[in-house]
Amino acid sequence: QRYSGLWEVGGDLSAPGRSDTPARCHAMISSSKLKSVDFYRKIPRDLTEASLSGAGLSIFAALAMVFLFGMELSSYLAVNTTTSVIVDRSSDGEFLRIDFNLSFPALSCEFASVDVSDVLGTNRLNITKTVRKFSIDRNLVPTGSEFHAGPIPTVNKHGDDVEEYHGDGSVALSSRNFDSYSHLYPVLVVNFYAPWCYWSNRLKPSWEKAAQIIRERYDPEMDGRILLGKVDCTEEVELCKRHHIQGYPSIRIFHKGSDMKENQGHHDHDSYYGERDTESLVAAMETYVANIPKEAHVLALEDKSNRTVDPAKRPAPMTGGCRIEGFVRVKKVPGSVVISARSGSHSFDPSQINVSHYVTTFSFGKRLSSKMFNELKRLFPYVGGHHDRLAGQSYIVKHGDVNANVTIEHYLQIVKTELVTLRYAKELKVLEEYEYTAHSSLVHSFYVPVVKFHFEPSPMQVLVTELPKSFSHFITNVCAIIGGVFTVAGILDSILHNTLRLVKKVELGKDI
Repeated sequence: QRYSGLWEVGGDLSAPGRSDTPARCHAMISSSKLKSVDFYRKIPRDLTEASLSGAGLSIFAALAMVFLFGMELSSYLAVNTTTSVIVDRSSDGEFLRIDFNLSFPALSCEFASVDVSDVLGTNRLNITKTVRKFSIDRNLVPTGSEFHAGPIPTVNKHGDDVEEYHGDGSVALSSRNFDSYSHLYPVLVVNFYAPWCYWSNRLKPSWEKAAQIIRERYDPEMDGRILLGKVDCTEEVELCKRHHIQGYPSIRIFHKGSDMKENQGHHDHDSYYGERDTESLVAAMETYVANIPKEAHVLALEDKSNRTVDPAKRPAPMTGGCRIEGFVRVKKVPGSVVISARSGSHSFDPSQINVSHYVTTFSFGKRLSSKMFNELKRLFPYVGGHHDRLAGQSYIVKHGDVNANVTIEHYLQIVKTELVTLRYAKELKVLEEYEYTAHSSLVHSFYVPVVKFHFEPSPMQVLVTELPKSFSHFITNVCAIIGGVFTVAGILDSILHNTLRLVKKVELGKDI
């Protein structure tokens, strides 16, 4: 009975060409059932009416959707973190690495020393294995290659174990006659000393005796190949400054040769670090003149490349500044990194030592790779920017009577910051660094000025956890934005439309 009408319309089902009629009927019935659950029933376009208020409200709704979508996308891409403070759980053990790059415009590389100490009694002096030094001028510009790649030989004999030798075998030099003597002799060996210095007084007898022996063997008038001189740095202050003398006694060997044109008229000179007894000094002087011909006219053209290599002789600093770079490993306890002028066989005048410096780098922990550095820049507002707090800072003290004997101290309090992210219900370490606060002060002292970096690691660490947002949460919010704006806009349009209709009705009622 239900399909009787259909049979009447369709005709005889057994007729030729009508075999597919039942299948078509079932398809039509299924389609009608699906249409009955349609949530979005369509209204014919002829039954709808457009309005200017609806158009304006639609434009406003579209702009609101775009704006809210952009805000939600920005929130989804932003980094969300939580911060907590926990006990230090460092993976690098009980040691901490300190990287540094410091420039001292008035501290010579000849005596610059990097020392480390801590509250547990560790005391390491003159670290050279992981530290490099480069001579620089007062404007912090490098003037040559690495200075003193190897350790300075230790002086065991500081003089003769006999009574003081009477007589002056060496020539007293001053700023008035120094240049004339240095241009006159192919080798000029000068002892820069201070009368108050203990080591200078120990050297004086053997130096004068050695000078007398060399004078007898190589007569300055007849032979003219070598001369030993001396300079009192308490009287010739400017002359000693010109040759960057910071420790006493300092023995310099000035060579006259082909290097005069290459070095703009300056003489090539070295520092002597050998034994200081008479026998050792005389033996060293003999080696310096061994390859020098006696003829005076050949001296100025002598090639210094043929001189024998003396382990007790090193190139003297051409400038008075030094750049010190490298790293040290210290225990994670309060301690200090000290940079000073140090020597076991020299004395220093505290009023003449200036430890002004410029900090290029001073950081703790492992050096960041390029990948980690990019990650750090991405998380910079959340992690912080104090991993190299002293970088770019300068601590310059103008030398003078008022600023003499000034020690510069930095107090650093270190806190480790570790950043982890939660991915797939697992905690993955993204970055770890050490941040620190810094406070600096200038201290006047009677001792030789130094630079001290006092560090104090914290037993706690800051744990920053990155909380990534799920994509499903982002999609849900986007759908809520679109649906919410569309619905609210529809409600507003309906209210506006009904209000306008009501107003029109009222106006028509008044007209009637």
